[in-house]
Amino acid sequence: MGRRRERERDGGGVVERVDGGVAELVGDRERPRGWTLLIDGAPQSHVDLDDPSHLSFEYQRRLGHVIDLTAPPGRPLHVVHLGGGAFTLARYVAATRFRSTQQIVEVDAALVQLVRNRLPLDPGARIRVRAADARAGLAKVPDGWADLVIADVFSGARTPAHLTSTEFLTEVRRALRPGAYYAANLADGPPLTHLRAQIATAAAVFPELALAADPTVLRGRRFGNAVLLASDSELPVAELTRRVAGDPFAGRVEHGRALADFTGGAAPVTDASAKDSPVPPAAVFKS
Repeated sequence: MGRRRERERDGGGVVERVDGGVAELVGDRERPRGWTLLIDGAPQSHVDLDDPSHLSFEYQRRLGHVIDLTAPPGRPLHVVHLGGGAFTLARYVAATRFRSTQQIVEVDAALVQLVRNRLPLDPGARIRVRAADARAGLAKVPDGWADLVIADVFSGARTPAHLTSTEFLTEVRRALRPGAYYAANLADGPPLTHLRAQIATAAAVFPELALAADPTVLRGRRFGNAVLLASDSELPVAELTRRVAGDPFAGRVEHGRALADFTGGAAPVTDASAKDSPVPPAAVFKS
């Protein structure tokens, strides 16, 4: 039908129209088989096919710390990825936790096909990819199946409203085994209304929370990503704090009373009140 025609970029990259916009795969000058995926110019994922344990993006490194701390090193996990991108975090799990079983739910079927074709998964990895809406895909996960659910879902650089509510997080908790973790990539900027509301929403469903982000984002000085971690049991806050502080772009972890104070009395979001996350400023994606 013509929709999936590809245009080669210099250096072997690709520009292709997918369901969610224009996807680009741009080669990494420092890594021979490294690629960055952009959608409508917004960087979405980075993959190194030679070293899938390499996490380039700041927020993905923080999600990598969560993966590392979900269970003792090397222990296989059951992981659900809501949002696929270039399958970066699923590749990371497969590389660091052999014999893990994973499900990726990505609504953009054309993007899934592009990534499968151009950045193929290890055929030995136990990774199932389903082209479906994240919430609909999550509903198919058996009760208590997952050790970890990761939400990294953006459409037009915004998280869809139906993935921001207490009803959605109640469904996440249903899919988690006792003691398991939920981690979400959240994006917001001044005055942090969305981020505060998302913390309040998670607190209405999970008793234990932590938030990792750049200090300038937490102070409301710029737009950026924050990683929310939630569970029904105690979180590895001390070790997460140490790892986040040691990143190339050092971050900070908030939890307990400090995180509750940060929320500032924000009300939990329900399906009836949910909105898409804020539109990022154009300057965020300028090099």
